[in-house]
Formats: sequence, structure tokens, C-alpha cells
Amino acid sequence: MKISPLIFVCVTGAVLANTAICAPLSRKDNALKIDQPDDFSPQRVSDNKRFLLRADGTPFFYLADTAWSLFHRLDFDESDHYLCDRAAKGFTVIQAVVLAEHGGLTVPNRNGDLPLENNDPTRPNEKYFAHVDRIVNRAQELGLVIGMLPTWGAYWNPKWDKGPAIFTPENARLWGEFLGKRYKDKPIIWIVGGDRPIENETHKAIIENMAAGLKTGDGNRHLITYHPNGGQSSVAFVGKEAWLDFNMLQSGHERDRDNYNMIARDYNFAPTKPCVDGEPGYEDHPNKFNKDNGYLDENDVRKSAYWALCAGACGHTYGCHDIWQFLNTDHLPPVSSARTPWREALQLPGAAQMQWARKLIESRPVLERVPDQSLIVGENKNDGSYLSATRSQSGDYAFIYSPLGNAFTVDLTKLSGAKWSASWFDPRTGNLTKSEDFLRENQKQFTPPTKGIGHDWILILDKSE
Repeated sequence: MKISPLIFVCVTGAVLANTAICAPLSRKDNALKIDQPDDFSPQRVSDNKRFLLRADGTPFFYLADTAWSLFHRLDFDESDHYLCDRAAKGFTVIQAVVLAEHGGLTVPNRNGDLPLENNDPTRPNEKYFAHVDRIVNRAQELGLVIGMLPTWGAYWNPKWDKGPAIFTPENARLWGEFLGKRYKDKPIIWIVGGDRPIENETHKAIIENMAAGLKTGDGNRHLITYHPNGGQSSVAFVGKEAWLDFNMLQSGHERDRDNYNMIARDYNFAPTKPCVDGEPGYEDHPNKFNKDNGYLDENDVRKSAYWALCAGACGHTYGCHDIWQFLNTDHLPPVSSARTPWREALQLPGAAQMQWARKLIESRPVLERVPDQSLIVGENKNDGSYLSATRSQSGDYAFIYSPLGNAFTVDLTKLSGAKWSASWFDPRTGNLTKSEDFLRENQKQFTPPTKGIGHDWILILDKSE
């Protein structure tokens, strides 16, 4: 029996029912705005140190898109088109870099402006920042938070890139103060780092001073995290620092990467902080950076999302290989075998499907959610078939994710109450299929509606009382 999907309130304010995809927003004379309170962005961490909260104490679901080159490679109308699309698809955060990689210091933006004079962080170009301001303001109108990276990491640790390294501990603090003051009243999350490791005391001082400058400049109004290099987490570099509000990892661009293990490690790290995968495998990205291995698709990005959420993440980051670089060969060559023009890539299926992950998590009491792999009975292979589970602390509900639609057995002794209902949630469409009502026993086997690659399902267990 089919029943309507759970009602989902999109950021447009429209209530969706019996539909799988938000209709794209449109703009007329830049007048479209979203009726949001001024403090819709996350302001603090929950008391249990697991989730992000708005000023009014309601949970903030971190659903981000990686738009690293947004400020650098798009003009304002293109930026508006992109932001409207992501707002319509239920995203809450846009991760973008002020000093972008791949020519961010030397190739002018679409208006012909460079961000700095003579690559000097103490001499920002006002024309460049007027463009950044317009994009940040437009995101605010659409109810989107900018996850703002002050700089890509190549400009303080060139590592495998040309750089140049323009930051010192002294100018890093001034750069942070400049950005903090400029955007103190905007919906911002600060993301320092930028795909690089901290490898020496100078690197550490640069990051610490930049973070201190941001917090001084904005009056400590915004949360801050650290974006590390591939396969790493902020816990390895700054996890114990008081200025770090939540942890971020980069699981990287590999099919069936076990980000559930990485999230579990961060979840159990002390001191306790919320955690999120800030860069999992991108949709339409060559597997392991080699196009001969094939390209990651919507099945891969769904796995990353549900694995991370069941493991305890406070949200998730989607990414598309063509979107982060805004692929347009009329302006710049493709990076790492990117193949789809960015406007076409906006409609790749994985992006629209992310809203259903948000819908599912927000459909139950968010602040009670805990990971619990002990719900799953028997062998659970550490591969693409990996089953993952989460439940409420009180045992009133549970979600179990089966990425290949394989049957599994659940230990029901962790759940409370005698009468239960079981439903199947389709992460491709957001549809909910009623399965059965049952009396709780010690163990019970469940079989998803379909099976195979691309046939992932989430079992929803709810206490009937």
C-alpha cells in the first residue's frame, strides 16, 4: 500500500506533498525573497554537543553544497540562478571560498576584478568584495547560509599546489578581522583550512590567528569549523581547540568510502562536538580521480549521506564535480576530467535527492537521535552493502539504511513499547511505503521492497503508542 510522502517544508515556504522535487525558484527583478527570521542561521551547539541550533533553540540541519568557486567564476545573474536552484532543493548551506583555488589570486572574476592588491591580504579589493557582498545578500534572501572559507589552503600551505603562500600569522589575523567585521551581520558559518593539513608551527599559528581574527571581527557571532585534506578530519589538527565549534572531515572521492567509520571516530572524539562530512565523493566525479574507473553517481552520494547521518553526523554535504568549479569551457578549462557544463549538472539527480535525507531526519525528534549499530543482528560487511542504523535515545523510533536493498534482522530489545509500525522510505523519491504493524519481539527480519545497486531503502520503525 502506498501512502503520501511526509510533508516537507521547503525553504521557499511552500509545503510539498505528493511530489518528489521542489519546483525551481525563479527571479523577477531580483525581488524574490524568502520569509525567514533574521536569525535562521545556526548560532550555537546543542547542550549534548551533537547538533547545531538556531538562536531560538530549534535544530539546524546542515545540508550543504560545495560551490567552492562561486565568488570567482560566476557573474551575479549566474550566481542567482545557482542559488535559486539550491534553495528550491532544500539546501541550507553553500560552501564557497573567498580566495578560490585554480587562479583565485591571479585570474580576475567575471567582473574583471582580483580579490587582493599585489596578493596582499591586508589590501583587499573593494570591487571584488562588492560582488561577494551581493551574493551573500542574495543567499540571505533565499534563506541560505554561506559556509565561507576565508581562503583555499594552498595560500598558506601550497603542498601539492603552486600557491603562492601569501599568509603569515600576522596578516592571517588581519584578514580574519576584515572578513569578520564585513559579514558579522550575515548568515555565515566560518570554515578555515581549505583542503590542507597543518604540518608545522607556522601553519598552526596562521590558522589559529585567522580563527581569532574572525571571532574578533564578528564579535563571536558565527560558528567555525575546519575543512581538512582528503581522508582527514579536523580532529587530527584542531579538534581540541576551544575556538572550533564543530568537526568536519573530508572522506574523499572514492566509491564506497567508509565515511561511516570516519564519522563514528569523530563522534566518539573528546571533547565532544558535532561532526559532519564536509566533502564526500562528488556526483559526476571520476572514481579515485581516474575516469577509467567510471564516475560517481547519485547512488554513491546517497550512500555517503545516509551512512554519515546514521553514524551520528549533524548534517551532510553534497557535492558535484562540475558545480564546485562551475564548469564552463568558454572561460576556464575543466579540472580533473570534469565533463558536464554546470547548468546541466544542476539537474543531476543526486542533488534533488538530498532533500529527502533532510526530510527524513527532520520528521522525527532531531535532538534525541543517536547512532546504534547494535540494532543490526549478524554479519555486516565493511563494503558497499554496509547496513547503518540510528534511533532515538528513548527508543521511540529507529532508521536502518540498506544501501543494496538486502534483507536484515533487527534487535528490537533496544526499542520501547509493545506495538510498532514498519515503513519503507525511498531515498530516490521521498515516498513512504507502508509495510506492517507488529508486536515487538526480540528480533525481526525485514526485507526491502526491491534489491540491487541503486535500490537502497530506509526502514522506519515507529512506536505505535
